[in-house]
Amino acid sequence: MRPEDVARAWELNAPAWTEQARRGLDVYRDALNTPAFLALLPDVSGLDGLDIGCGEGSNTRALARRGAHMRAVDVAPTFVRAAREAEAAEPLGILYGEGDALALAFADGAFDFATAFMSLMDVPDPALALREAARVLKPGGFLQFSILHPCFVPPHRRVLREPDGNVRAVEVARYFDRVDGAEDVWWFTALPKAERGGVAPFRVPRFHRTLGDWVAMVVGAGLAIEALGEPCPSADLARAVPIVADAAVAPLFLHVRARRPAA
Repeated sequence: MRPEDVARAWELNAPAWTEQARRGLDVYRDALNTPAFLALLPDVSGLDGLDIGCGEGSNTRALARRGAHMRAVDVAPTFVRAAREAEAAEPLGILYGEGDALALAFADGAFDFATAFMSLMDVPDPALALREAARVLKPGGFLQFSILHPCFVPPHRRVLREPDGNVRAVEVARYFDRVDGAEDVWWFTALPKAERGGVAPFRVPRFHRTLGDWVAMVVGAGLAIEALGEPCPSADLARAVPIVADAAVAPLFLHVRARRPAA
């Protein structure tokens, strides 16, 4: 699948995604994934950071609130406009622009750190995206990214529930199938079923790689893995936010922090 086709797909998703996420319907992000990502993140206060695939900017704003000096890029112009509108309403010093993870328009060694919240799995050449992220890091800088967990969210995944609705198991298959642009069609789980008839589902190009592939790509980009995270909701969170309970049976997300060697 061509990069321009991926960008077009995300531009089509962007208006509804922005509206629904800002209504609080991206429950996995808000309740589990982003809090765990930020808990894994080192201190970024005073550092220059780049957020790759920033979407409507929610996570970039979280980084800026931690004291980082942020730049952010996304391939979808609608996402960039929405992020700039949020910046105008609540200035945090973030500079947003249109940009492709496969060809970052920044100099070598421009940033102390880079982040990619759930974006690198959505590019047609993740190995190139990782090399680009490594290129713009200063020596000693780090990249932290999150993706769908390749082991537990392969091309086939189904949640199995008890009669009372509690999650019993997660069924997975086709882990070793390389997927390059197959379209996943879905709504946010929290979107009321009564609304789905009038709202188009998201159509997301998928690029599945195995865990071994991801490790090889990170190492091939010249980065050294220093931390991994697999967010798991606590029992209290699973009771309070039942949507995320399946992530207590098998992780939905994988977090990776990797560093460019200082020498």
